[in-house]
Amino acid sequence: MKQEIKIFLYYEGADKGQLLTSLTNSGYKIYTHADLQTVIKSLKSQRYDAAILSFNPDDTQNMEFISWIEKKEQNFDIPMIFIAGHPKIEDAIKLMRLGAADYLFSPVDINKLLFVLKNSLDAATVCSAKTNSRDEDIASDQYKIITQSPLMQKILIQSQNIAKSNVPVLITGESGTGKELLARFIHNHSDRNKEPFIAVNCAALPETLLESELFGYEKGAFSGATSRKPGKFEIANHGTLLLDEISEMNVTLQAKLLRVIQEGEIDRLGGTNPVKVDVRIITTSNRDMEEEIKKGNFRSDLYYRINVIPFKLPSLRERKEDIPILAMFYLDQFSRKYQKKGMVFANDVIERFEKMNWHGNIRELRNFIERALLLSMDNVITWNDVCGDFLISQGNENEIPECKPDESDTFTTISEMEESLIKNALAKTQGNRTHAARLLGISVRTLRNKLSEYRQKWGITL
Repeated sequence: MKQEIKIFLYYEGADKGQLLTSLTNSGYKIYTHADLQTVIKSLKSQRYDAAILSFNPDDTQNMEFISWIEKKEQNFDIPMIFIAGHPKIEDAIKLMRLGAADYLFSPVDINKLLFVLKNSLDAATVCSAKTNSRDEDIASDQYKIITQSPLMQKILIQSQNIAKSNVPVLITGESGTGKELLARFIHNHSDRNKEPFIAVNCAALPETLLESELFGYEKGAFSGATSRKPGKFEIANHGTLLLDEISEMNVTLQAKLLRVIQEGEIDRLGGTNPVKVDVRIITTSNRDMEEEIKKGNFRSDLYYRINVIPFKLPSLRERKEDIPILAMFYLDQFSRKYQKKGMVFANDVIERFEKMNWHGNIRELRNFIERALLLSMDNVITWNDVCGDFLISQGNENEIPECKPDESDTFTTISEMEESLIKNALAKTQGNRTHAARLLGISVRTLRNKLSEYRQKWGITL
């Protein structure tokens, strides 16, 4: 028998009747109370699976209720979805800091509410098996997708719709946009979610190691192979295998991967019999795949196999409405991680964040906030804390204010920093690309691709 899902609803909007009908028709058991004291008493004494709550800063009772939640006078660890009649970004930030699953506007978009509610309940189910220790709470935050962007919400809805199929998915987008997070989201909403999710970074392993890592090997397959080792395909059997940055994979290995996808079986190195595998494959790349095909770096037949369901994640520049809630989420996460209580941003910090370009996307924003929190000498994070040892550009009012290196440095952008690191590594290794790649922590192929980009600028031959 299917378990009853109990939802607490405290909402007085004009569309309350429609909301009640939609929730009930979706199979939820709805509980409502009109007055504040009954609401508090009910939430203290009963166990609900989620709560949908009005937010009205002009209503004294409503704000007392929010204050009660804020004071942690109860074990209120269920998903909370707030609905505001007059939405403000500062209210959204406050509620997200309280642990809100989402912040919606009245009148409510029913489809959006049902989508948010289901995702929140799914996430709560995944986390319920964990203990409430600080480290495990932080770990559970690691794979959350925090967004109020229509672009991202559309992608999440589409991802959820295709999750139960077994067709390959290709996720593209700039570095730091959350491609692995989306892959995990798809896995968690699939019928394979009780089975392994295995991620392999194709750019991090040398070509010779990647093949054995993917397909495994038999005892005696090569020098040092003292026992049989299963590959990632076997480990991920009945689950999902993420091939991260697949565009960095050697063309020869691409041909072997194509056969695995077509036949549903692998050949271990040194093996004599194929091994059947049942794996859902998700791939990611930060490159233009069609351009890689034109350059001869990627097989077109493999591309068409993995590109059955394509998703292109927007950059943070394209979803700037997410910057405030992401900033508050990471501030809360790192405050708990480093046990620095009561941390807040100075008044201008979020506004400055919204004006930055974020070429490193969400990963860059996350790193800025972690550094700022560690550098801050009190509980208020200022713009100087965010920039650390960097200076703030003082351009005209039409320029985007960003942190930039001081005058002693020779680069100001991520790409220029990357180029400088590669130059230094090649200089230290007297031009030995294998040693330089090892020093940089990348594959030789990745280094070769980078040098190809710099070929005309540096005047080099490959």
